[in-house]
Amino acid sequence: MEPYLAIILIIVALLVGAGGTVAVFLLVPSLKKKSATKNADKIVRDAEIKAEQIRKNAQLDGKQTVAEMKQEAEKDIRERKQEYLQLENKLNQREANIDRRDANLTNKEQILEDKTENLNRRLRECDKKETLLQEKIDSIISELEKVAQYSVQEAKDEIFARVESKLSKEIAAFIKNKEDEANEKAEENAKNILGLAISKFSQEEVTERTVSVIALPSDEMKGRIIGREGRNIRSLEQLLGVDLIIDDTPEVITVSCFNPIRREIAKRTLDLLIKDGRIQPGRIEEVTAKVSSEMNQQIQKAGEDAAFKLGLPKINKELLSYVGRLKYRTSYGQNAYDHSMEVAYLAGIMAAELGLDQNLAKRAGLLHDIGKSVDFEQDGSHVELGARLAKKYGEPDVVINSIESHHGDVPAKYVIAHLVQAADTLSAARPGARSETLENYVKRIEQLETICKSYDGVNQCYAMQSGREVRVMVMPDKVDDLSAFKLARDIKERIENEMTYPGQIKVSVIREYRATEVAK
Repeated sequence: MEPYLAIILIIVALLVGAGGTVAVFLLVPSLKKKSATKNADKIVRDAEIKAEQIRKNAQLDGKQTVAEMKQEAEKDIRERKQEYLQLENKLNQREANIDRRDANLTNKEQILEDKTENLNRRLRECDKKETLLQEKIDSIISELEKVAQYSVQEAKDEIFARVESKLSKEIAAFIKNKEDEANEKAEENAKNILGLAISKFSQEEVTERTVSVIALPSDEMKGRIIGREGRNIRSLEQLLGVDLIIDDTPEVITVSCFNPIRREIAKRTLDLLIKDGRIQPGRIEEVTAKVSSEMNQQIQKAGEDAAFKLGLPKINKELLSYVGRLKYRTSYGQNAYDHSMEVAYLAGIMAAELGLDQNLAKRAGLLHDIGKSVDFEQDGSHVELGARLAKKYGEPDVVINSIESHHGDVPAKYVIAHLVQAADTLSAARPGARSETLENYVKRIEQLETICKSYDGVNQCYAMQSGREVRVMVMPDKVDDLSAFKLARDIKERIENEMTYPGQIKVSVIREYRATEVAK
């Protein structure tokens, strides 16, 4: 029984514990709710008390703030009233000053009106006197016109005409005298320098050609040059860039090309092929390459020889090759290489006489026509091309200006540039130095005479000494002595601007007046 009692007691204990636990769980929330309600009521009462205190404090602060603001406002009002009073005093003072100034201005205005009235009265008196004076002057002029039989305008015109005629003649005579004096001195000095330069140098003459003639051992060689169905001549013309003219002329063929270097290469190639006797496309190509290589070497050597003979150091090798190309270029029958050497020598001699840099003058003279080495390959005048080459290879500004100005395209800025012009003229204008074709010669003569005949008062004109001198006959009743000098100068300037010619042209204006009577 005891085990069962123990179990029952345990079960009863468990049930009692469970019931207590349930009772605790049920009573705890009720107790917590009552405690929370008490706390909430207490918090509300405390909050109401604090709110009442805050309200009372805010009322006190607001009253204090209002009182302070009222005091500040009253203070501000007092200050502004004080400022307004000060401004009012200033305005009153200004008004008083303005009243005083107004009174002064009124007095001054009255004084000015009185002076103006006096001036107007004096002006009216002056006008009356001026009118009276003009009447007297007109009367005197009228009497003078009656005595002199000239009106005032006619007298003025006559005086101006006489003064203008006298001054124009005096000016023309003064200019002529000064030109004569300058020409005499310049001519004397120039003759001395140029004579010395010419006496130290001489040059051979050559003939200009655009074709080369090659002698053949026999007419049979013409057929071999032409080849089967023309293959040899086609190969030659294609490789050499020239035209081969084979006509009825016995034992001769002609090489035609405006490029002088190609023409020279073609001539040497044909000479070697004719001597060798083997003329076929393969052999032609081989000989052409060999001759072209040798030609380039000779061109370079010619440029280096020119610099060596003139004693010119530090010239670009590529630029020297262009100098060497001038050896195969001619102008009006004059070899450009020899002409450049001649100009270099002459310019150097003149520079030495004047105490200038002789080597720089030689350099400018050697390179002055460097553009002619490429003008048959590139567009542009030899002056433009030469200046471009000189700039490309870093030549001095004196050399560049000498190239640009040696034909007058741009003004010469240096004395050496003037020396190069003179040396170029000397080398080109000396007898036998240059020749030109008949067609160019005829055109130049016609253009020269046309320019001279275009001026008013010209009766006849004649080109003489192969176009190196032109004589202009003028009508004496239309052109006086002094106008003849002006006409010669105008013709000279127009010839320089419009024509291209070797050397120089002398312009002579001739005026002749004849009075003829027949006695009966």
